[in-house]
Amino acid sequence: MTTFALVGAGPGLGLATARRFGIASHSVALISRNVEHLDALTAELSRDGVPARGFAADVLDPASLTTALEAVSETLGPIEILQYSPVPRADFMKPVLDTRADDLDAPLGFSVKGPVTCVNAVLPGMRALGRGTLLFVNGGSAVRPHPERAGTSIAFAAESAYARMLHDALAEEGIHAAQLIIPGAIRPDAEHSSPEVLAERLYSLHTERAGFRHYAEPMPD
Repeated sequence: MTTFALVGAGPGLGLATARRFGIASHSVALISRNVEHLDALTAELSRDGVPARGFAADVLDPASLTTALEAVSETLGPIEILQYSPVPRADFMKPVLDTRADDLDAPLGFSVKGPVTCVNAVLPGMRALGRGTLLFVNGGSAVRPHPERAGTSIAFAAESAYARMLHDALAEEGIHAAQLIIPGAIRPDAEHSSPEVLAERLYSLHTERAGFRHYAEPMPD
């Protein structure tokens, strides 16, 4: 049994995706900085018949991320699927004309250093397996910068470039990197962007392994 590791576990998309991969017989590891939050999520998954374990780490603390992912592999088995989808903080979204250089430190740490740290931690295990999937989830500002959300627009664009390079560099090794762009809000009643629909889409990106960038729904004009 291999492991699905979710960085940025939350009660919406994260919970739905963990449930979907768990039903597919993967071990489930949830990574978040809030231990009580993790306990609630693992309890809910357990009620659904999906065993999961929580691991505390902060995406802005590379050492804690590496330690958590090493613990996942040691306790649950090799990580075959990594999903990086933490929700950006509100203070990352200043207007572009109000954004100073040091305002970008946290967004870039969150969306660039965090993913790089995670990939470096899981890549040796995926290479040993001979397969793997790296899933990156971003909002629409990753492809269409928004002047009122400068920090995330800049950082998501950098994350997108990194993920695209991984897609190209790792394809011959059987490791698939893919990005899912979610242009609008994730809502339970959304036709294309409910947690369950998005979870199924992410699972299909893992199984079908076709292409790099995918959209949950068309970008609005």
